[in-house]
Amino acid sequence: MGDVVSSHLDEDRREMITARTREWMKEFSQVYEQQYAVALFNSVRFEIEGGGGTQSQLLHRKDPLAGCTIFSGSLFQYLEENRKWRNRFVFVPKDYTINLYESKAAHERGLHPKLTINCAGYKALTSMEEYMELINKSLPGVKAKVGSNPFIKCATGFPLILWHPYARHHYFCVMTEKEQKKWHAVLQDCVRDSNNGLPENCTVKTPAFTDAVRLHRQARGQYGTWDMMCGTPPQILANLVMETLHPDIRNMIVPRLKGKMQQRQKNWMLISDAVYKQVLTQTTGQYEALVEACEAQRGPLDARLRTDMDQIITSKEHVSSKIRALVLPKAEQILRTNIQPYINSILEALMDPTSRGFAEVRDVFFREMVEISKNSLNGGGKEKMGENMERLSMLAFHPVKMQSCYEKVEELNLEGLQQRFDVSSPSVFISRAQILMREQMDNAVYTFEQLLNQSLEAQGDSDMCKLTQRCQDRVLKKYDYDSSTVRKKFFREALLQIIIPYMLQQLAPSCSPELPRFKELIFEDFSRFLLIENMFEEVVLQSVSKDIMMAVKEAAVQRRHNLYRDSIILTNSDPNLHLLGENPQVDWATKFGGDEPEGSVSSADEGRGFGRRRKQVVSMIQLDGVPLPYESCLEVPGVELIPEEDAESKEEENEEDQLGKAEDLSPKSPDSVNEIRDLINPVVEVAVPVSKEQSEVTNKTDATTGSISVEDGVKESVTHVTTVVETVPKGSLGEKTSPQAILQQLVASKKQEVDKEEAAIQNAIEELEIAVQEDDESEQITEISAAESDNESSPPLVTDSGSREDSGFQSPTSEGPVDSEPQPITNGLNGEEKIVDPVEVEVVLS
Repeated sequence: MGDVVSSHLDEDRREMITARTREWMKEFSQVYEQQYAVALFNSVRFEIEGGGGTQSQLLHRKDPLAGCTIFSGSLFQYLEENRKWRNRFVFVPKDYTINLYESKAAHERGLHPKLTINCAGYKALTSMEEYMELINKSLPGVKAKVGSNPFIKCATGFPLILWHPYARHHYFCVMTEKEQKKWHAVLQDCVRDSNNGLPENCTVKTPAFTDAVRLHRQARGQYGTWDMMCGTPPQILANLVMETLHPDIRNMIVPRLKGKMQQRQKNWMLISDAVYKQVLTQTTGQYEALVEACEAQRGPLDARLRTDMDQIITSKEHVSSKIRALVLPKAEQILRTNIQPYINSILEALMDPTSRGFAEVRDVFFREMVEISKNSLNGGGKEKMGENMERLSMLAFHPVKMQSCYEKVEELNLEGLQQRFDVSSPSVFISRAQILMREQMDNAVYTFEQLLNQSLEAQGDSDMCKLTQRCQDRVLKKYDYDSSTVRKKFFREALLQIIIPYMLQQLAPSCSPELPRFKELIFEDFSRFLLIENMFEEVVLQSVSKDIMMAVKEAAVQRRHNLYRDSIILTNSDPNLHLLGENPQVDWATKFGGDEPEGSVSSADEGRGFGRRRKQVVSMIQLDGVPLPYESCLEVPGVELIPEEDAESKEEENEEDQLGKAEDLSPKSPDSVNEIRDLINPVVEVAVPVSKEQSEVTNKTDATTGSISVEDGVKESVTHVTTVVETVPKGSLGEKTSPQAILQQLVASKKQEVDKEEAAIQNAIEELEIAVQEDDESEQITEISAAESDNESSPPLVTDSGSREDSGFQSPTSEGPVDSEPQPITNGLNGEEKIVDPVEVEVVLS
């Protein structure tokens, strides 16, 4: 792989990439420095004048994931170096990065991860078809034929793929569909949180950066939304550079790639990843230097603003009025003809799925409250109440629990409006709505916790169900109001994001040549804080804001969207509620259990790096029955907070014992695809008696359809039956199996049989003794008659040790003796029974 990259990315091309990135960053730095001063002016003005939106009714948690982790477990990762699948332990901390370790023990010892993935800009896929479709789009001149094999062969039928337009792709797989759904939800949450990389509490750097990116793209004629506005500022800048650099490099290198189509696709991805890493390293260093230089000037700029704020505001209003006189007539014309007819359509497309998503958040929260109330009524005790409250506290960050809410919003579709308003895709609005839903869920949960804790301290826990119900009703009422406020704000912002770039693009040809003359109206001392481009956009925004506000206000009247009217304002409904937000987070396990929970960790301990286990938001996969040694997600005791399903109490008590057994039996990773497939279709050897009439049966393998009962009566389907006949040398009666030996085998495998089966065994022994006396010199063992096989169970199943040694895993049917009675196995093509002799029958289970 290194040879491919180095041969196509020589020193000259790397120097060209560095020069292009440096030139691009120089242009961006000039725009950013200008927007930094404007953002500082807006921040200081807001601080002086005050103002703001409607007061929130729900409390906000300061650090919701303090002392918590998101997920940990094992899955198979494809290693491109040796083209093999290896088992990896995955740990997802609260910053939503994906850390892959050689094993769980390596993570617990504090070793560095083998790989760390920042999911910003990625897409989580669950099918090879979807992945190959994206691969073909990335290389227009190199397309795979329909039905052609991909260059990656998944070891199981449940792949998980992280795809990025520029960076390296990552391939994983799991053993079951249940695991795949959970891992996909976790990966989507990692992508969603990583994409939201610009902190909103930075009132200067974040607005300066977003405005600089937008203006820089508009200067290049790129208006509208942008899908790659995700991640941290250096990542966004790298995406901006790659937006123009990537096609040039592709046109330069792809025609020279040699080999088969799959090999060319693979080589191009390696080259693209190398280019992206080089660009990202350069943008990271230059952006940090740019921010440091701007922050050094912040003190003098802030002092000048506070001194001349009134004069700056007066000058801005004067210039804005001149620009408004020029722009407003043209803007109103475009608004009437090209925008107003579509505002209601856009708003309807946004409101329906978003409102359903927020309604699902309310329903999920309500269902959790019902479970807590049921526990109180059924006398679950304080410990159970503490466990339920611990699970509830992390509900908003549980991707599986929240998946139904996220799926409602993913139905958002702007088809028919995207081309008109230059909207690349609705993913920008979907991601923003999902982040808001998660915040509202956490606000509701945190408010409920504080209200319940306050009620318990004042009234005690004598009537827990009544207190829970009362707090629940108060929180739901506050959630309905805050949900309405948040959604209306989201709708207004989404409409502005769609309409404003379109209007700017339409007005630019006629207005842009006239704007430079307004610079003469601005004093030189104020020129850093007042930019003509920003004031022009503000005038355009004001021209369309009235129509957008009216459209959202009319939509609030419709009851199906469950929105409050603007005239309804809840003020001072709980005057002392905001004081509860200053209280520390409630430790429910300690409050009700008396002891510190095993999974908890204090901030002090976390800072010292103590090895105590943290709380984990998402539980591990627990398959039905005893966990298999090759499960890709094993239970971690002491860290499970929110199971994705209602688990039985007995299973929860036995989790630590099951983990200990599973770790003792945990095998090495399979080395090939065939070995993993052997796990899915195990081979079982069964000894079957033969009748004298059927002694001419030969070795063969027949395809058949049937079933065999293994492991407590569980039926497995049979696809192939291989018959192996063993003969006994003539006259070697001493080598024959005696009736006593057969009796010992039967007794060992039938310890728990009922009295009726014991009687049948005794009858079989008598018949065996008679048969031996009558035919001492027979060449094969034919004493076991067909009638016996009807009245008697088969000998115990024998595990295929060869299959275990090849794969490194144990077959599910090899775990101890089988208590259930095996069923006769047929190898006839038409379904007729052919009982064959001693007797190895290999049964391939699908």
